[in-house]
Amino acid sequence: MESATGVDVFRYRDYRSYLRDVYAARKKSEYGFSYRAFAKKAGLSAPNYLKLVSEGQRNLTPEMATRFAGALGLRGEAADYFCDLVGFNQASTARERERYYQRLRRYRRYKSSFRLDAAHAAYHSEWYIPAVRELVACAGFREDPRWIASALRPNITQRQAEQALRVLDELGFVQRDANGGLVQSQPVLSTGDDRPLGHHIVSFHRAMLERAADALDHIERDEREVAALTLSLSAEQFKLFKQRLYDVRQELLQAAVEAADAGAPLDRVVQINFQMFPLARVDEGK
Repeated sequence: MESATGVDVFRYRDYRSYLRDVYAARKKSEYGFSYRAFAKKAGLSAPNYLKLVSEGQRNLTPEMATRFAGALGLRGEAADYFCDLVGFNQASTARERERYYQRLRRYRRYKSSFRLDAAHAAYHSEWYIPAVRELVACAGFREDPRWIASALRPNITQRQAEQALRVLDELGFVQRDANGGLVQSQPVLSTGDDRPLGHHIVSFHRAMLERAADALDHIERDEREVAALTLSLSAEQFKLFKQRLYDVRQELLQAAVEAADAGAPLDRVVQINFQMFPLARVDEGK
């Protein structure tokens, strides 16, 4: 069973959204259903506990997640998925979140519901896979795993290069041209800016930040640009700076695409990171 209302738990990556949708469906279809009725079925002392959890004001312990699953009508694999989803959404560390993410990926229904997520997860699973995709666009590219492995900085193994080529081919991110050579199937890939970052994207950013740290020690200064600003800003300035960073990203992306379209000889793959995050905050009245 997905649930007593037919709301499919496997189509959710946020258990609170699932709770809100189940409540709305049952409120509409079941006479007398309420937060109090759910609390009674789940053995809860607080009649509005479901509401508090749905709105993010309370978290669920593993034991409470199991009780919620039972009260929602979830059984077997669906109940296990719900409990793992709770753990994933509430994870407080990257390691814990990764552990729960790997557990979610084992569910067959999750894989079928989020095929695009699976593709993105494969593409961003290793820092060198996107790098190899960009290397394909460079002049002089050789479809030789040994050559690819030695071209990347830091070097990767031949087996890793073979894995990257296989993933890119399976996802359709590279294709053959009229001469049988390997080329990019499309010039730009984007994860989008209109939704929260998926776990795999966060892991990718973390890996690229590690590459940036390594560059300080292993890349000559004239081949890298690493700088930082520490500023005090107003709330409005913060929004402005964030938009400016977005605009610069788009300008650089467009310039790179136009250069490639014009036939510019591409001879390197670079990583450009943008970060702006709070180091301190002063709230009035606190």
